[in-house]
Parts: sequence; C-alpha cells; structure tokens
Amino acid sequence: MLTTYRRHLKDCDHRGEGRKYRRCRCPIWVDGFVAGREIRKSVGTRDWEKAQDMIREWEAAGELSASDAGEPVTIEELRKIYLDNAENGRKLKGTTVDRYRIIFRQLEKFAEEKGIRFVRELDFAKLLQFRGSWKDGALSGQKKLERLRAIFGFAKKMKIVADNPALELEMPIVRQVPTLPFTQEEMGRILVAVEKKITTAATAGQRRKWRRVRALVLFLRYSGLRISDAVGCGVERIRDGKLFLYTAKTGQEVYVPLPEMVVKAVEECEPVHECYWFWTARGTVETARKKWSEALARVFRDAKVKDGHAHRFRDTFAVELLKKGTPIENVAAFLGHASVRTTQKHYAAWVKARQERAEADVLASWESDPLLIMERPTKGTYKVHKNGEVVN
Repeated sequence: MLTTYRRHLKDCDHRGEGRKYRRCRCPIWVDGFVAGREIRKSVGTRDWEKAQDMIREWEAAGELSASDAGEPVTIEELRKIYLDNAENGRKLKGTTVDRYRIIFRQLEKFAEEKGIRFVRELDFAKLLQFRGSWKDGALSGQKKLERLRAIFGFAKKMKIVADNPALELEMPIVRQVPTLPFTQEEMGRILVAVEKKITTAATAGQRRKWRRVRALVLFLRYSGLRISDAVGCGVERIRDGKLFLYTAKTGQEVYVPLPEMVVKAVEECEPVHECYWFWTARGTVETARKKWSEALARVFRDAKVKDGHAHRFRDTFAVELLKKGTPIENVAAFLGHASVRTTQKHYAAWVKARQERAEADVLASWESDPLLIMERPTKGTYKVHKNGEVVN
C-alpha cells in the first residue's frame, strides 16, 4: 500500500498543515511498500492526478517501472550531464554547444515559471507549451526542435525518462527560400561601395579596416566559404594561389584555386593576428563573425543591395560554377558538403544540364502543336502544314 503526500517546502504557506494539505504546488512524495520493497521517494511530478496514475500503475504491476525506480533527475542536473558529454565526450564545436546552452536556459526559465523541477514532469503537453513560447521563425524553430529531441533522446538512453515526448512535437513547415546569388552588377556596386569607404576613411586605422572588408568580400566570393570559416581561416591555409581548409560545419576538406587578385587583396591587408587574416584569436570566431557581418551590412546598405548577406557570396560561387557546366559533385566538394544531396537541395535549379534538358522538353512539346506548325506567309492568312489538321 502506497501513500501519496505533499512534502511542503520551507517557504510554503501551508507547511504547518502537514501531509493532509494537497492544494499547493510542493513536490509530491510516496511512502509505503511495493512487492515487499519499502518505497519513500519523490514521484517526479507536482501534478496530483498524474502522481495518482503513476502509483496505480506501480501497484497494479507489483513493481516500479525501470524509469521510475531511480531518483528523479532535475532539469539542472540533466543540463550539466548533457553539456559535459557534448563538450568533453562528443567534442562538439563551441558554437554547437552554445546552442544547447541556450535551449537549456530557455527550458529552465519555462520550468521555473510552471513550477517544474524534474525532467519527468516535462511531458508532451508541457513541451507543447514550451514550444509555443518560442519566438523563432520556422527554420530556427525546426533546428531548435531537433536539439530538444536530441536532449530527450539522451535522457531516455540515461533512463531518466521512459520515452522521448519531444518526438511527438510536429516539425514547423519550412518554405525553402530560393537561392539568390549576387548579379555581376550587384557585385560591382558592392566593390565600389567598399572602395568609397576606403577613400573616405578619416583615419589610417579605418582605411586598414575597410581594406580588410574588401579582401573579405573577394575572399568570400571566390572561395565559396561560409563567413565563419573565412573569418577563422589561418594565414597558412593559402598556399601557391590555392586555399586548403576543413570547414567548421562538416569537417570536409576544401581545396580551391583562388584568382591572383583575390590572393593579392588578402595578402596586402595586414593580418589582425600573426596566424589569422580576420580574427584576433581573442574571444570566439563567432564573435568576430558578427563584427565582420555588421561591416558587410553597412556596405550592402551603401551599395543599395536588397537582402544582402554574407551567405549570398557562397551562393554566387556555387551558381557561377553550375552555370558553366561544372558537375554538381565537384561543386559539392568545393562547398565542403558531406553529401551531394545537400548541394542538390539548394542549387539543383542552377545545374546547366538540368536546365538544358528542361528546355529540350519544352521544345519537343511544340512539335505536335497544330498552332505552331502552321505557316503564316502573309498577314491575315494562314497556310496549313501538309501533316496538320487545321484548315485555312
């Protein structure tokens, strides 16, 4: 026989009323015996009805389930275990670990507001409310939900929870934004805007800064790197007019020839550190990336380039290659994609062979069109092709 009661906290106004008072939000504990085994523990929830359901299941089964047998784990404890494993066990990148820190911080704030302490209390309904508190767009929400699923998948493996309630949350619908490379005319305006920044700079320090921005623009355009990889690119990675780099996102090897003017622009701007062109090595690459992105945003505004952002240089690099007939497998290698499918997802519309096949299909459809096979020798009169069925 098991007895359920509230274990009142020190600051609970009803502490003096003892176990009989149940209307507060203090933790629920259970005391008694199951299958001859003495039990005195928290049930891991503050919901009275849920606690009663759990206890009825224990009594009916004659034992505690595997996930309920141990002491409940707090959200704070899960955070420490998960982040330690991510950082020291899995050796994830700092930026990736930071994103998990963010979602834990949001989850702990939500749990505090709802009076939740233990991981087991975060069922589907609670996670649905948590997801509803997000202010992210569809794509960011999708990425965040993937991280939430990973966290609860880990908790399930650790026997902290019986199942993964985050899997029941449906993914947001993400409408794929078409790849939009810079046009040649836009690239010209961007470079003119940077040159103007250089010539009108008030100090030598400002001139050096905008020369680095010009070098970064050219480097991004002709290397195809993400801006974070470009900012963290070491001086030794450019050798004999070529770039060698492992991308931060996938770890793929990238080996790209660079135009002479790009190499010259990069080498002529003074490195901000003896080992890096665009990173001081103080702080994180992500912090430096934000600084250079802000400088690029000013250039895009001056150049009157709508929706300008650094990733469009990468799109321009890829699209120009595909338009020249470069096999998509080679483009995937230059971009550092782990799979050609990723390249196809974003750039399939720009594959030259694909476009040529599509145009050939349209032209073939004209061959049997009676309106198009008619000849028109003079204005206002029509002559039917000998195999056609249209009459004058």
